[in-house]
Amino acid sequence: MTSAPGTASADGFTLVSQHDLDGRGDGMQVLREGDVLYVAHNGTSGAGTSILDVSDPAHPRLVRQWDAPANTHTHKVQIADGLLLVNHEGFPLRAPGPRGPWSAGLAVYSLEDPFDPQQIGFWECGGRGVHRIVWTGGRYAHMSATPSGFNDRIWVVVDMADPTQPAPVAKWWWPGQWLEGGEEPTWPEGRRFAAHHALVSGDRAYLGYDDANLIVLDVSDWTNPVEVDRLSWGGDATHTCLPLPGRGLVMVTDEQQKDGPDARELFMHVIDVSGERTRYVSRFPGPEGDYVHQELRFGPHNFHENRAGSYRSERLLFATYFNAGLRVYDTADPEQVVEVAHWVAAPPAGQPVAQANDLFVDADQLVWVTDRGAGGVACLRPDERLARLMAEAALP
Repeated sequence: MTSAPGTASADGFTLVSQHDLDGRGDGMQVLREGDVLYVAHNGTSGAGTSILDVSDPAHPRLVRQWDAPANTHTHKVQIADGLLLVNHEGFPLRAPGPRGPWSAGLAVYSLEDPFDPQQIGFWECGGRGVHRIVWTGGRYAHMSATPSGFNDRIWVVVDMADPTQPAPVAKWWWPGQWLEGGEEPTWPEGRRFAAHHALVSGDRAYLGYDDANLIVLDVSDWTNPVEVDRLSWGGDATHTCLPLPGRGLVMVTDEQQKDGPDARELFMHVIDVSGERTRYVSRFPGPEGDYVHQELRFGPHNFHENRAGSYRSERLLFATYFNAGLRVYDTADPEQVVEVAHWVAAPPAGQPVAQANDLFVDADQLVWVTDRGAGGVACLRPDERLARLMAEAALP
């Protein structure tokens, strides 16, 4: 079933389609692989993963959907080498703990039939479980997780050589997180130092570490990650650290985690990593409009992450901004980033504003955007101006 609450505001985009995910529209991470769209769910609806046939993007068709385990959300998906990886984490996150027993770990599915994944393996993490996974193929996946004995999310490397038995081979954490080992927190009271996820360029992993902001790890030996640098700018909840290797830059989002109206405004940032030490360059402009005074979340969440096989650019960046929707930025001048396009959904019934959560820009220049509330997933097409700019800015 497709629903169409439509568009509240747009510059540069036309709405192609929307899908309500069979009335369970709490969409989180989204990835397209060929004619298949994989959508993970936030957890409020009880859904775990939805699989859509998008061979006709104007008429997406829900093919399969399964529930998350009780008291668990499985809100992340990663696809490579004929496998689907899905996280299992205790839910809800803001309560002291889930309301009952939950599943904690990493599920591995075979995509022999991409519309009908079959589970073939599981890493039992313990603790609260796995939060966000990064895997683009090869031997090692890496992720944030809260294993038993730790007080919050750390960074974990998992060996995928045998996908039926994924096995952790390395961990990195901020000193003070390993309570079982006798450590005590070393960060200021009221701040949160916890891993989110890392994106990799060469032998460097750029890891968002919540209120500690950016950690740079040497991963030339994946079994022994070593910190080589860190940079803090006083931001909250650093989420995505996207390397642009051809430019020696990393683009960063600080995730808004508090509802408005009038929550502290958070931003996105440009970091220079071309020298021996990282250096802060500039801050992205915030969206124009009255979004800060609206309900629910207003602020950055995630960049399109330039995955192989998707649209890729080191100049034109796409980001979700919760109630300010999808925003597109030209970063040709890293000291003066300019917004060049946007799209904001009309909210679904019963939801005061849109909550654009994750996005994926496919090789056909279509942009897929999820809503973390009840808005499901939308497909957008750039207009002639933006399509031309995307073509000019694309990596070869």
